[in-house]
Amino acid sequence: MDHPRPDRARDCACGSGLKADRCCALDWGRPWPQGAPALDRARAAAASGDAALGERLLLEGLTEAPLHQGGLGLLYELRKAQGREDAAEALLRRLVRLAPDRAAPAVALALRLVQKGAFGEAEPYARKALRLTPDDPLVHNLMGTILTEQRQPQAGEAHYRRVLALVQRPNAALLADLAWNLKTQGRIDEARVFYERSLTLNANRFNTLYGWARTEEADRRFDRAGDLLDAAERLAPGHPHVRLQRAVLQARQGHNADALALIEALERDLAARGVPDIGLNIDLTSEKGVALDKLGRPAEAFAAFTQAKQAMRDLTGQTYLADAAAAQAERLTRFFTAARMATLPRAGVRADGPQPIFVVGFPRSGTTMIEQTLSAHPAISAGDELPVIGELIERTSDLMGSGLPYPEAFADPDLADAKAGLEAMRDAYLDRARDLGAIGEGAAWFTDKMPLNETHLGLISLIFPAAPVIHLIRHPLDVVLSVYANQMTHGFHCADDLVSIARHYLLTDALVSHYRRELPLNSLAVRYEDVIDEQEAKVREMLAFVGAAFDPRCLAFHENRRYARTASYAQVTEKLYDRSRYRYRAYREQLAPVIPMLAGVIRRLGYEVD
Repeated sequence: MDHPRPDRARDCACGSGLKADRCCALDWGRPWPQGAPALDRARAAAASGDAALGERLLLEGLTEAPLHQGGLGLLYELRKAQGREDAAEALLRRLVRLAPDRAAPAVALALRLVQKGAFGEAEPYARKALRLTPDDPLVHNLMGTILTEQRQPQAGEAHYRRVLALVQRPNAALLADLAWNLKTQGRIDEARVFYERSLTLNANRFNTLYGWARTEEADRRFDRAGDLLDAAERLAPGHPHVRLQRAVLQARQGHNADALALIEALERDLAARGVPDIGLNIDLTSEKGVALDKLGRPAEAFAAFTQAKQAMRDLTGQTYLADAAAAQAERLTRFFTAARMATLPRAGVRADGPQPIFVVGFPRSGTTMIEQTLSAHPAISAGDELPVIGELIERTSDLMGSGLPYPEAFADPDLADAKAGLEAMRDAYLDRARDLGAIGEGAAWFTDKMPLNETHLGLISLIFPAAPVIHLIRHPLDVVLSVYANQMTHGFHCADDLVSIARHYLLTDALVSHYRRELPLNSLAVRYEDVIDEQEAKVREMLAFVGAAFDPRCLAFHENRRYARTASYAQVTEKLYDRSRYRYRAYREQLAPVIPMLAGVIRRLGYEVD
């Protein structure tokens, strides 16, 4: 956690009670004493009930021996009990650094970060604890939560299942956590089974009822969702999350004015209480923005989206990783050239199973709608956001048998058989897609719409040279606005600020343009707006490109009962509508900072700003 640069002679900004030079500005290279008499007296004072003396002696002892683990542990427990969360977290971080072979501090820090919603930051600490205690059910449960919340539900499920294997009697919380994980995978019927089991163990568990209500809302069973919210509210009258979910239910049924009224009433009550809940505030202001947008109040909607973005930054501390994004794009552009590709082999096409269809496009460009459309075809199953390309990138050196990283491994002069390595990557992709449930029974194709897969079209062209790639294009201002209206982590955290969204859009567009010039891609560009205007013609074009016969069910994608595991899950259950086409026009004033940035690509793609 970052704090203002401290004056070393003053109290540390984290609030531990120690001076800065004995806390967050500590000189770790200095040979500090291993103990201090005051620390022993502090324990005795605390044991005798003299808390004030114990705390004073504890601070005195840690001033002399600031790396004393026992003293730091006592101060952490004290600050935690006092609710001084920043101090507790800072002390935990020091304990983790001091005790690399102890799981307990790593678990405590990971739990603290999970409670803040900083799941990505929590993951390495949880993994460290898992390496130290591989059979600890608590740590597996923690990993399940972290991975589920980071949109890796299949990996999260494996950890929850491991907990079930390790404990004799699973508790209601574990079963509800697994149910929520299955919901995020679209396995709604299986989720219901575990919610039922959870309530059998504890019929009055609020989180089970609340999670189940959200699951039924996602599955469009609004009456059932309302009943479950009623049951949850009987346990916790006026609970803010229940009240917010009631607003969501109203919005899902088209009652946007009612939804907004519920949200504003909740805002007033929370303000009166004066107890901030940053996580709730993010969801609340995001939903408020959506309702205001649908009610034709763009300035207020944008203000709500801005408030949600600020709350997310406050919660996570994350910002756009611009340097890392630019470095990746530069490496890929330098490597994947026509000259180099002419020297590289390609993996062969396996004819013994379904083939992938890559649906690519910047987030919020319409990829979910297209996947719902295609997967309404009986020969095409929905893989959704498969993490496999990213996983293959991490494994490139091993699968290629090269000592070089991705993408340089593909041109390693020491490779004995590059084609064999590429086919190993192809097979690993197909095996993993099957494990993730992407390949439906009787399907000839399956979709992969992982956001920003287009960043790695070079890899895709090497391992699946014949695979159809459907590239969604939408007015750049509509894309940027829609990303701004949603919370997401794809793209190096670019979504946390309007300008950084535009910057990453431009970076991605330049890379894709490079691929189109340099690579022999089996790609079809599809405009979102054309699908709205000429749905049947565009659906026929896409199916013909894939090689599938036309099926009229693809025109009624909103009747596709699968749960789309993206921010668009609600929109794609509605009939085709045009209210999101050129939505930016109502927000021109708010989008003014990025219009000049995007002007060139807007013109090149054949759009205008009007």
